[in-house]
Amino acid sequence: QVQLVESGGGLVQAGVSLRLSCAASGRTISSTATGWFRQAPGKEREFVAAISWSGDNTYYADSVKGRFTISRDNAKNTVYLQMNSLKSEDTAVYLCRADLGYSVYWGQGTQVTVSS
Repeated sequence: QVQLVESGGGLVQAGVSLRLSCAASGRTISSTATGWFRQAPGKEREFVAAISWSGDNTYYADSVKGRFTISRDNAKNTVYLQMNSLKSEDTAVYLCRADLGYSVYWGQGTQVTVSS
């Protein structure tokens, strides 16, 4: 079992930055790709960013490319999402996901609210 705990969300004004963290416990996630998703009220969950186990490869949704950066610290069993130039449309619950073998683990999410 893996427990994922997100943190770092909050209420901010448009244009500022936030850094989200996803801390894993129970098992290491250092050998698996990990991703961030988000879900706004009334909308489906959508992919935001993903990172390979080594950190060498990263992937982004077009809507966040150039503004968000995903990274990981395997020694800390933690994945980060640096979010710059936040927009009101980035408002959502941000969730961390880790795929381990045939199992998919989700965190409970952290709320990000961007006021314009």
